[in-house]
Amino acid sequence: MKLKKKLLLALVGTAATAMFSGASAQTVRIANQGDALSLDPHSLNESLQLSIDGNAYEPLVDLDKKLNVIPGLATGWKQTSPTVWRFDLRKNVKFHDGTPFTADDVVFTMARIAGEGSDMKSYSNDFKEVRKIDSHTIEIETKTPLAILPQVLTQVMIMSKKWCEDNNATRPVDRRKGIENTASFKTNGTGPYHVRERQPGVRTVFARNPNYWGKVEGNVQQVIFTPIAAPTTRVAALLSGEIDVMEPVPVQDIARVNANSSTRAITGPELRTIFLGMDQKRDELLFSSVKGKNPFKDKRVRQAFYQAIDIEAIKKTVMRDASRPTALMVGPGINGWNAEQDKRLGYDVEAAKKLMADAGYGSGFEVTMNCPNDRYVNDAQICQAVAANLARINVKINLQAETKGTYFPKILRRDTSFYMLGWTPSTYDAHNALNALMRCPDDKTGAGQFNLGSYCNAKLDDLTVKIGAETDKAKRDAMIKEAFQIHSEEIGHLPLHQQSLAWGVNKKIEITQRADNYMPFKWITVKTK
Repeated sequence: MKLKKKLLLALVGTAATAMFSGASAQTVRIANQGDALSLDPHSLNESLQLSIDGNAYEPLVDLDKKLNVIPGLATGWKQTSPTVWRFDLRKNVKFHDGTPFTADDVVFTMARIAGEGSDMKSYSNDFKEVRKIDSHTIEIETKTPLAILPQVLTQVMIMSKKWCEDNNATRPVDRRKGIENTASFKTNGTGPYHVRERQPGVRTVFARNPNYWGKVEGNVQQVIFTPIAAPTTRVAALLSGEIDVMEPVPVQDIARVNANSSTRAITGPELRTIFLGMDQKRDELLFSSVKGKNPFKDKRVRQAFYQAIDIEAIKKTVMRDASRPTALMVGPGINGWNAEQDKRLGYDVEAAKKLMADAGYGSGFEVTMNCPNDRYVNDAQICQAVAANLARINVKINLQAETKGTYFPKILRRDTSFYMLGWTPSTYDAHNALNALMRCPDDKTGAGQFNLGSYCNAKLDDLTVKIGAETDKAKRDAMIKEAFQIHSEEIGHLPLHQQSLAWGVNKKIEITQRADNYMPFKWITVKTK
């Protein structure tokens, strides 16, 4: 199968560019179904973007291969009072441009993520003050005790204050408005790689940082990242040797990748939960045949949608058994998940029809459903299956599936009535999902920043704040359980499943697959023999 012209262009020159560090240079070619929408690490709180940008930028607190918290740009931390954490910063670290890393950069970064245009506000909504103690010591004071602050910081990438000021990039790129600046296309972090070339949607070339402060376990000197949207083209590129790593492998092609003599599929559970959200705030939906009222404000309609979705059929036919149906917004592996609550309402079309009739919508209605077609595993196909399911209760879905480049800016503006989203709690704790997905949205603090349908319950909000402060595990887990019970009973969202990871890898590549689907380049090795 011939590769698309864009792919060929993206791979042209690989041999020549690999020569920059001599004959020993190792290049790895990675393809994904989508691209990072920006190189600004604060512009979009999306796993793929954070994974890619995280090779150039680093947080104070990092994660190892097993997702355990380890020192990053901070060598240590401690609570000096219930609401104050002190961080000792790593010395003799420089940004890619040679500027020394200091406390000023941390204070600047924490203000940047809390400011206008940031998609990372939810990480700082509990902060009261971030202050410099000396050149390599900072304190973060929170509004209430926050026992999981180190975990929260694992997704906050530190940027250079001087570089941002010199390049008019003191504010993050606002993906909702399409605004871009220097940080959109260039990187200046402290990480093991820097961006040598950026062609959005075509390819991004990373080169090894020769002055990196830390250990690089792998031997990769250059990474060529290429977005290839078409699954068949992506698989063909792997099988032919044009690329070395790809993800995701379509579930129907896993056996084919494993059968090829030079490739293998690496599979495993992912912590991401895929769910559907509904606009529960507007008095009239933006995109619906119902005028003068909002059917999603009625729990009976939300429950009817839930019970009309045949999740087991989606698992079998769409996901080829590479998914785990869920009743909760988090899955196994996330602190606070419990099997007792993770039991879905039964699939029951007749019960769903009765709920619709009782709510006054026995004859159904039309509504637009927004979905990406290049972000999650079989995302568009899942939405097509949901649309077919809902047709059985007389709901006509006008499906609008599009590339994530236009999809995310749209739904993040809440320009939607019914949408799909996937979420991996970055702290690997239920508090993250509660705070970002289920709290009442507050644009000033960032609470509920990704609660795009504006589900709201004051009791759940109160519990979420208390969960963040509680250090007693038994009490904390009990509050998490209560919050999940409230959300489940109200059908705040429509949880679908946790998808499985599937990466295609050339057998000459050694790579680490984390359950959060991040791919640090520093752990990749190209075998030379």
